[in-house]
Amino acid sequence: MHISKSALAILIFFNIVVLLGQLWPEGAPPFAKWVNIFFLAANLGLLIYMLKNHQPQRPECEKSEIIFGKNLKIK
Repeated sequence: MHISKSALAILIFFNIVVLLGQLWPEGAPPFAKWVNIFFLAANLGLLIYMLKNHQPQRPECEKSEIIFGKNLKIK
């Protein structure tokens, strides 16, 4: 699963705008309502995309081997 850096940057920017609107409501621009709606919709879309395309990572060895160091190669 690969999310582009530009998409993440846009979501971070809108996250900052939404947070500033919550912390300082008097300074919120007139289009703040639409920024909030876009941000929530984009986050929902991203979460659904991530859930649908999730590929579980499988370790190459057992957890007990990792914990007890059975796969350590000592030179």
